[in-house]
Amino acid sequence: MLTSRRFFPIVKGMNTPSPAALYALQESDLVLDEQGKKYVLKFRDIPAEEKPREKLIKYGPDVLSVGELVAVVLNVGTTKEDVLSMSQRLLKEYGARAIAHQKDPRKLQQALDIPLHKACQLIACLEIGRRFFQAVNGKPVCIRTPQQVYEYLRDMRDLPKEHLRGLYLNSHYHVVHEEIISVGSITASIVHPAEVFRPALERSASAVILVHNHPSGVVTPSQADIEITTQLVAAGKILGISLLDHIIVTKSKFKSVHVEYN
Repeated sequence: MLTSRRFFPIVKGMNTPSPAALYALQESDLVLDEQGKKYVLKFRDIPAEEKPREKLIKYGPDVLSVGELVAVVLNVGTTKEDVLSMSQRLLKEYGARAIAHQKDPRKLQQALDIPLHKACQLIACLEIGRRFFQAVNGKPVCIRTPQQVYEYLRDMRDLPKEHLRGLYLNSHYHVVHEEIISVGSITASIVHPAEVFRPALERSASAVILVHNHPSGVVTPSQADIEITTQLVAAGKILGISLLDHIIVTKSKFKSVHVEYN
């Protein structure tokens, strides 16, 4: 419980209290806040030296959290949301890995309710980093088992919304691309085969693995999950691209639409 502070007035002719007495906290019955209520410090109230850009200048990028780095890229917020709150919300709602692999700014704008120019800033920055990484020391990731898929996409376990992602593999089972196909409730009516297989055709992928999360924690596939899988298996056969698996991910386990893996 916060307590009130009693200040001693300085009156001419009175003995001045010591500095310790001036700032002594006295117990009182005045309750200044509710117990358990969190006080959220607004961005404008953060000391200048603790703001992301200033920390970057003073200490370098290593000391900044991912949220703070995103805030530096976005630069400023909007009238509804300060830049640090915005960056933290983006990571929580969309996931750091999903943002890193999203290449369509309009999808990012729509999914996260941010201005289009900010979505462009973020995607451009991440694309630069991706190209440098691939050019210098990027190594292909090989996916041969559902367990490897689960570990590779571990960030999907804690996402608050349903995400449907596609992993696109070449003939050596190396991941050549990762795509966020949809965000939100997943039904057969909104997941069109063209959205799933277009990236495979563009990158000459041989196979696709679909992965989506269940924030509810229920790992059992729904009827919609089964319908989507059936449609996409048939579409893949026509195109000559295999749908290797469709895996449902929760916080503690995963399951194929066909076979369960614990």
